[in-house]
Amino acid sequence: MIHDIFMPALSSTMTEGKIVEWTKYPGDKVAKGETVVIVESDKADMDVESFNEGYLAVILVEAGQEAPVGNAIALLAETEAEIEEAKKRVASIKVGSAAPAAAPTTSSTPAAMPTTTTTSSNGSGRTVASPRARKLAKELGVDLKTLQGSGPYGRIIAADIEKAAGKAPTVTKPVAAPTPVVSAITTTAPTPAPVPVNITPGETVPLNTLQKAVVQNMMMSLQLPVFHISYNIGTDALDKLYKQIKSKGVTMTAMLAKAVAVTLQKHPIVNASYVPDAIKYNSDINIAVAVAMPDGGLITPVLRNADQMDIYSLSRTWKDLVNRARSKQLQPDEYSTGTFTLSNLGMFGVSSFDAILPPGQGSILAIASARPQVIANDAGMMGVQKQMTVNMTSDHRIIYGAQAAAFLQDLAKLIETDPQSLTL
Repeated sequence: MIHDIFMPALSSTMTEGKIVEWTKYPGDKVAKGETVVIVESDKADMDVESFNEGYLAVILVEAGQEAPVGNAIALLAETEAEIEEAKKRVASIKVGSAAPAAAPTTSSTPAAMPTTTTTSSNGSGRTVASPRARKLAKELGVDLKTLQGSGPYGRIIAADIEKAAGKAPTVTKPVAAPTPVVSAITTTAPTPAPVPVNITPGETVPLNTLQKAVVQNMMMSLQLPVFHISYNIGTDALDKLYKQIKSKGVTMTAMLAKAVAVTLQKHPIVNASYVPDAIKYNSDINIAVAVAMPDGGLITPVLRNADQMDIYSLSRTWKDLVNRARSKQLQPDEYSTGTFTLSNLGMFGVSSFDAILPPGQGSILAIASARPQVIANDAGMMGVQKQMTVNMTSDHRIIYGAQAAAFLQDLAKLIETDPQSLTL
């Protein structure tokens, strides 16, 4: 019997996937539950395991190519004798049609499923290695599970394989690791964003899978009736607390996420979302934070139940999420379960900006840079205070201006007068 290996749906928004690497080659024996291919979804790279035992007969979609979800990407034969039969079927289809098509099979049972259960050399749940490193490891007989990668965020690269095999590393032009996300509110000039390598002026570059997903989501969002509301928040007290606990690993992003989460406890409507003719009040407060990816696009790792976590655990979780997001190792529930989103461009000195509402959420908060401002108090006395402008974009089908304003008012009160409560 010959089985299809289908392009799996790795997330609810995924419509097509890209083959990162085949871990098996035509003619290779495949055990049930063994990884046969690595697929790039809209947000992460996922191992795909075989549902069946047999032999990889034909690869229909090569590494680097894309296929719609549900399309056959390879054929799996249960016996060696059926390998030639699978090849003949594919050949007959190619002869009879100008466009490539999936071969008919004798079974509609899926031959593969996504998984992330393989051991990781960096503790993230799966082995992180470049396609070249995986191929080299197979040629040199090196077990990837025994290695600690020296690439960005622990990724195993070809030099690690050559070193483990006792070979002199191949000299290549070094490429700088992507600049980590800077989460503190600051007025200093940021480190320039990494410039994509191998880009020629005047060149037209196709969007990658993640960028296509961003385009799709943003176009959906632009069809929603939204409104924007701004608020200036003093940050002197927050900055003072940050300086006190920064040495303990606390990040400004975690502090802002915690402040928002605690405030959302008082404003469940702002944490809600629209469903047809109804309002869905979410039981959890999950704060998604936008992170730019070095190869284009963005992803929103989610701090789940952020209101219930202490600031130190929240900071550790955030650092781990960012590292795994940039090496494309997040699971779908780690980037698709947000109930409220933060977009922080304060590290770039931005004075104000609006953010586009993500599908399925009620609001997103755009956070700008904190800058010294000359202000007058209620007594008419002048003084200097650092302030940041936040702009909230909300779904007007469920949230009204007064509700958004009340939320921002309480958020400002917490940050300006009681930031110490974030450490409790």
